[in-house]
Amino acid sequence: MIPLPKPRRLGPRDVLASGAHGMRTRPLRAVLSAAGIAIGIAAMVSVVSIPASSAQALSESMAALGPNLLVAQVGKTIDGKPAELPRTALGMVRRIAPVTSATETGTLTATVRRTDKVPESETSGLSVYAAHPDFLDTLNGTVHSGQFLTAATERFPTTVLGAEAATRLGIDKITPGNPRKVWIGGQWFTVVGVLDKMPLAPEIERSALVGWTVAEERLDFTGNPTTLYLRAHDAQVETVRGVLGRTIDPQRPNEVLVRLPSEALAAQRLTETSYNALFLALGGIALLVGGVGVANTMVIAVLERRREIGLRRALGATRRQIRGQFITESVLLSTLGGTAGTLVAVAVTSGYALLKNWPAVFPPTSLVGGLAIAALVGALAGAYPAARAARLSPTEALS
Repeated sequence: MIPLPKPRRLGPRDVLASGAHGMRTRPLRAVLSAAGIAIGIAAMVSVVSIPASSAQALSESMAALGPNLLVAQVGKTIDGKPAELPRTALGMVRRIAPVTSATETGTLTATVRRTDKVPESETSGLSVYAAHPDFLDTLNGTVHSGQFLTAATERFPTTVLGAEAATRLGIDKITPGNPRKVWIGGQWFTVVGVLDKMPLAPEIERSALVGWTVAEERLDFTGNPTTLYLRAHDAQVETVRGVLGRTIDPQRPNEVLVRLPSEALAAQRLTETSYNALFLALGGIALLVGGVGVANTMVIAVLERRREIGLRRALGATRRQIRGQFITESVLLSTLGGTAGTLVAVAVTSGYALLKNWPAVFPPTSLVGGLAIAALVGALAGAYPAARAARLSPTEALS
């Protein structure tokens, strides 16, 4: 009896060619099947990349503004009434050895409005603070347009607007020869500057700053500070934080609230992370649905291609080769969707980062992991249809 020849082992190129055959013959079905995978991968990669871009922008902002900023604010008395910081508070703070710079602001009862025609009750959520010319030096703030208060202008009715305040008042830029004015405390103040955003001091973004002298002379300001901003050596921040209340008001240290703004930003990042986990789960669900779609497509492909399977088996193809053909097709379908989804995620993240003025960050693990997950989903989705195709005998498939 003549022995049967041994089946020829297919090379990688042959396996890919046989796996891509079904995609080439049914391109529309292949695209629709890959679309579900693409949506899931796009969602998952975007959910990882957009927060990474946000975190990078936040890190750059904190590095520029400095994580060693401390803020001391007036609190409340034992009976719940607003407390009052002493006028000597700033001088006392500057005596603390690790403190490198300090400044103060005072809250005014005056409101800021676009014109005197706007009702006094419509404040647009903006506040008015008295400040010194050295204010920006301590906060590492920058002027978007115009200039900040100087020793000369702080004695006159001039003001500098925070970024958000300028937007709400309809003043986006200060240009020479085109003075802009706002109505503060029943009188006109000339806007001499607009500040850039200040993530570590969001209250300043929603405020109008006037000179300390003009506030006392024209806006009934008592001269008592309500907030102190100070910088300390990085290694001594917690030490300064511990003695700040007693230094500002030795008799009533409990009426002084001390905070570290960078902690609030870190807490905000934790909140964003919880939302990111939710969206990541939604992306996983979309990916699961896409995998089910690929599996369904492969099952239908096995039913439609019974004669092809039977013919290949009759010509000597082994069960392993049939199984490899359909698993390869399933993986190719999913990889196609994963590649498309990754490209969509890159475009979405880049566009969103550009809109937010963030650096676009794409963690390599998310890009490579997205493609790997897509391929894994394809392998799992094609396992049953491939096994079903391999079990068909030539006579059964050709009948």
